[in-house]
Amino acid sequence: MQIVAKNLTYTYNPKSPFASHALQGVDLTIEEGEFFGIIGHTGSGKSTFVQHLNALIRLTGGSLTVGDYDLSQKKCKFIELRGKVGMVFQYPEYQLFADTVEKDVAFGLKNFRKDLTEEERTAAVREALETVGLDFEAIRGKSPFEISGGQKRRVAIAGVIVTKPEVLILDEPAAGLDPLGKQELMELLHRIHGGWCKTVVIVSHDMDEIAENCTRAAVFSEGRVAMEGTPAEIFARSEELFALGLDVPLTAHCAMLLKERGIDVQTNFTCADFADKVLALWKAKGEGTHAQ
Repeated sequence: MQIVAKNLTYTYNPKSPFASHALQGVDLTIEEGEFFGIIGHTGSGKSTFVQHLNALIRLTGGSLTVGDYDLSQKKCKFIELRGKVGMVFQYPEYQLFADTVEKDVAFGLKNFRKDLTEEERTAAVREALETVGLDFEAIRGKSPFEISGGQKRRVAIAGVIVTKPEVLILDEPAAGLDPLGKQELMELLHRIHGGWCKTVVIVSHDMDEIAENCTRAAVFSEGRVAMEGTPAEIFARSEELFALGLDVPLTAHCAMLLKERGIDVQTNFTCADFADKVLALWKAKGEGTHAQ
């Protein structure tokens, strides 16, 4: 499902003294199959934008299409759209509400897949929980409020992916997690992306997370797209990012320090690529010295 936004605008509290222009003409295309990142400081419009993608915020200005769904049309099948575009909010564990894990995860199915039998629903819940690395039989009857924080986040994600959406959107998915938790979550998202979920969109302030995982990204600032491209293209424009109040990955900082010392590392800013390129330069320099 290709996502195309043209001149997308949105104002909170319009026609009031408290009006806030969250989106001011967003033009952005996210192709089917991408692992897409959205970057921006607080108030840049990034969360408002992604909430438009499954009509949690209804379109008021501009145009937006998600696959065959034109969100400007009153006859758009919004419930059907939400079954295909899943949204995981920041700290999703706070959205758990049912008295058992199984009921919580099954909630989306009851809304979007009413045709399923009880046996099919149970099988889908099992698959979703096992996909996020949880033992279905061990956890199905537990209260979601009595399990660990990491398990809560996995249960919340299972509750979104249980419908097998074609597009999965996550707002700060790794917020509050330790480095191992972040790594495990990203590995999970890539497994999902490599399976039935065609497109993943993550909103993140973590530049290393964007560099390591995304095929392309967009930078939001003051309700507009300030730049877009591959992470390598975006993080090569470090001065512009700094001017927007944003940072760059650790590898980009290291590359800048090396450049100040006359060493130009051409990298895509992932840790693996940066290490390989630096090692290759070091080996080349050593061989050159030995040859002399």
